[in-house]
Amino acid sequence: MNQSLPDPKRRPVPLIFLPFVAVWKFLAILTALTGRLIAGSIGLGLLIIGIILSFTFIGAVIGIPLILLGLLLVSRALF
Repeated sequence: MNQSLPDPKRRPVPLIFLPFVAVWKFLAILTALTGRLIAGSIGLGLLIIGIILSFTFIGAVIGIPLILLGLLLVSRALF
């Protein structure tokens, strides 16, 4: 019996984590296309715009996701 073990690098992603994986892969593609410095500055810009928009209640609906996207983009550019 020759049973091959599953490759630990290629595990199926649980359905609940697919949005997070998709955002992370999108940020990886964006970082690869633009470079780390530009990706970091875009992330910092999104972070600042998100913080400014979050000062109002209605703007928080758009501001909080922009803050999260900016943080992810900056972390992707740094690491």
